[in-house]
Amino acid sequence: MTPQNLLVLPLSTPKLSIGCPILDGCLGGGIPCNSITELVGESSSGKTQVCLQLTVRAQLPPSHGGLGGSSLYIHTEFSFPFRRLQQLANHYQASHPNLIGLNPLEDIYVHAVHDAQQMVHVLRDIEAFMGIGHTRLPVKLIVIDSIAALFGSQYDRTPADLKRRSEMFFKVSGKLKALANKFGVAVVLTNQVVDFIGSADGIDGVRLGNLECLHTSARRVSPALGLAWAHCVNSRVFLSRHEESVGVNSPYAHSTSISSQTRRRLNVVFAPHLAPASSQFVITKEGVVGVSTVFG
Repeated sequence: MTPQNLLVLPLSTPKLSIGCPILDGCLGGGIPCNSITELVGESSSGKTQVCLQLTVRAQLPPSHGGLGGSSLYIHTEFSFPFRRLQQLANHYQASHPNLIGLNPLEDIYVHAVHDAQQMVHVLRDIEAFMGIGHTRLPVKLIVIDSIAALFGSQYDRTPADLKRRSEMFFKVSGKLKALANKFGVAVVLTNQVVDFIGSADGIDGVRLGNLECLHTSARRVSPALGLAWAHCVNSRVFLSRHEESVGVNSPYAHSTSISSQTRRRLNVVFAPHLAPASSQFVITKEGVVGVSTVFG
């Protein structure tokens, strides 16, 4: 048998399409299974919108960019956005009437979790739930929105508490990776950002990923939970938003009014299977849609 270079073999890992060729191109075809993908960004950057879109699309067969499976959506902060999920489900049901069931929400399971210790117990229950196979479609997507909220108020800044927090990081992420590999699911987490305070060389002098620094809403930021958590995920994608003032000429008056316009961008920070890439995107009634992509 002729030796083969594993580095140049085609990747056979199933991927969940976002449903937009531009964004899928930026992400190498979509969100990979057997892996943890983190979406990091400030509030209103589009993290939850992407997660909801993936949740609905997971039901589609692989031939149409889905995984032919159901989804588990764990929310940790605010009330779950059922109205927006229903809006997206109605759109995809109308677009794929023969591929999505009469009730698209039937294959989406939602659960609230409020702290890291509860999450550990819930993940054990999820493994048993997935192993029994009671769902109409096998579970193929797990979403946690957001991971940072689980560690918000439980731990102080003392060395002992920081050590306990890091241990909990690895316990939660280890369980998620085990589920991803055992059942071939895609795991998507959202994470918050905090204002960056420090040198220009990165966090503690360490640059992590493709970008020298992260900016959103005219602020320099860094992902919440620090370097210890960064080593717990396989891929990190940064979603930013920027408000721009745009002059609008009025046809009824000889004057120009100033309005605000939001520009959003998706950047690949690090991923073992992806080249550096970024894409501008917009959020519409039908979902998240890419506008343009830049590689390198």
